[in-house]
Amino acid sequence: MQHCPQPRVSIAGLGSAVLAACVLAAASTAAAAAESDASRLAKAAVASGDNQGGAFAVVDKKKARVFVFDAAGRPLGDAPVLLGLAHGDDSVPGIGERKMSEIRPDERTTPAGRFASEPGRNLQGEDIVWIDYDAAVSMHRVRANNKAERRLQRLATPGVDDNRISYGCINVPASFYDTHIRPALGQRKGVVYVLPESGPMQARFSFVAQE
Repeated sequence: MQHCPQPRVSIAGLGSAVLAACVLAAASTAAAAAESDASRLAKAAVASGDNQGGAFAVVDKKKARVFVFDAAGRPLGDAPVLLGLAHGDDSVPGIGERKMSEIRPDERTTPAGRFASEPGRNLQGEDIVWIDYDAAVSMHRVRANNKAERRLQRLATPGVDDNRISYGCINVPASFYDTHIRPALGQRKGVVYVLPESGPMQARFSFVAQE
């Protein structure tokens, strides 16, 4: 059995098979380990009917993790994700109309809020889930084309500080995307909730009761 590296062990030299195993291990906490904020929001979304009777996903930016729930709010699984490089909860106005080369590092945010998602395809023909079409933010399988970015390694590490690398899109382990994201959100319209990293969740989701 391959063992994933501990926090102080370098993983730069790990092969793709070991990296994949580590990503799966990081994703295996599943429903029982759903973090309190994601679980709380899921219960409130179902109780209020905000999920519109369908499966949905909750992205916890602080923990760099996505949780998938069925229509009744039962957790189906969770996995680590990669997020926008810049911290912040709002997209820059008009950013979806700009070339990627024109987007500064401090503008590469993953926006927080409730998003009506829908399936789509990118310019390469890959199936994705649009979260905010106007801001060009989607959820898709992690791409490891640029080896220097070490995206698979970032997903496999136990910490969250290195999970900030994208232009704003949410990168998901490929196996988790195919097993959970695509069936739940990749074939029909749905809802994706992205928790804020600054301020209370009630500021973004009015159906969540105040503590």
